[in-house]
Amino acid sequence: MRIRDIRATTVTVPLEAPLRHANGCHWGRFVRTIVEVEADNGLVGLGEMGGGGESAEAMFRAMKSYLVGHDPARLEEMRFLIANPTASLYNNRTQVLAALEFACLDLLGQQWGVPVCDILGGRLRDRVPFAAYCFFRYPNPRNGTSETRTVDQMIEHARALKNRFGFQTHKLKAGVFPPDYELEVYRALGAAFPKDSLRFDPNGVWSTEQAIRFGQAIEGMRNDYLEDPVYGLNGMRRTREMVRIPLATNTVVVNFEQLAANVLDTAVDVILLDTTFWGGIRACVKAAGVCETFQLGVAVHSSGELGIQLATMLHLGAVLPNLSFAADAHYHHLTDDIIEGGLMQYEGGSIAVPDKPGLGVTLNRAKLLEYADLYRRLGPYPYDKDPGRPQWTPIVPNDRWADPNEDRVVDVPY
Repeated sequence: MRIRDIRATTVTVPLEAPLRHANGCHWGRFVRTIVEVEADNGLVGLGEMGGGGESAEAMFRAMKSYLVGHDPARLEEMRFLIANPTASLYNNRTQVLAALEFACLDLLGQQWGVPVCDILGGRLRDRVPFAAYCFFRYPNPRNGTSETRTVDQMIEHARALKNRFGFQTHKLKAGVFPPDYELEVYRALGAAFPKDSLRFDPNGVWSTEQAIRFGQAIEGMRNDYLEDPVYGLNGMRRTREMVRIPLATNTVVVNFEQLAANVLDTAVDVILLDTTFWGGIRACVKAAGVCETFQLGVAVHSSGELGIQLATMLHLGAVLPNLSFAADAHYHHLTDDIIEGGLMQYEGGSIAVPDKPGLGVTLNRAKLLEYADLYRRLGPYPYDKDPGRPQWTPIVPNDRWADPNEDRVVDVPY
């Protein structure tokens, strides 16, 4: 089996409402690039990458000169072909590599008649648990619903997610409003769900002193971990010395060099593995093995996935013996998907690991065309800008907080 063609299509898929975060906002939709790697036997493997547009599609077209005629089973050689750490030092292709690895693993699984998790060593679990991912949200600009800004709105939102999907872990994406206000919201979540676990993520925008003050204030709660309260290994290390809660990251340990530094002088207790940011599922399995050796925790990070990347997260979660936390996923905020059958279904807070060959998902061509057309009409959005605060610029550490009393509907192309 040899690679015959590589195609990339940028899509945008609507969310229930715009999702606010410390550095800006998801403007009511996710933009993703869907990758198809076609083999000379007619099989097509699927990949996915965050962001998109002409530059992303051109990048994948450029990969044809590297990979047409290549055996998709030779994944290590592919890694050095397109993401050699010295040759590609100034044009980092880690996320491109990840999308192509997904597609090649999908091809191999289809060719061999086995799910990807079997190629990775075999599943240890048939379902992967997930956390409710609770965001502060602007109202849906079409109908004014789904706002999540006040304490009561956040509790109502989390309860609706728990009732609908069965979540037993609640993650609050924060760093939007003043820390004391977000502390009030987080404590209210804990009181509303006393038997469930919690996690808090301000996206690294606090000062170390603020992180210590907040971390000490929540020490009595049922915390899985405090995620990225500050940016940088040294700030995380200082916070860890003063706070009796495990610290987690998806920002300051995102490659093997940083993982080595963290092992030698621990700053982070839980590494959030992302199949895109680490360069593929196989890289995450390697990193999890290092974490197992040094008794660091692991969890699965979410970078705004559609069904193809969600499938990679499920296959990863299936094979990790040291996956001791529910995975993150933005997925329940989506209104639709580009795979056959629509959105994957949660049951009891978990999603079944696909058991069909390869990644176990198939493109819905009509949906792919529909959301490619939507992308062409709406274009990209600036992830690091807030549509409700057009003159605002995020700084680190931040002191330019949004006003929790501001309740207007923002004008977002939808």
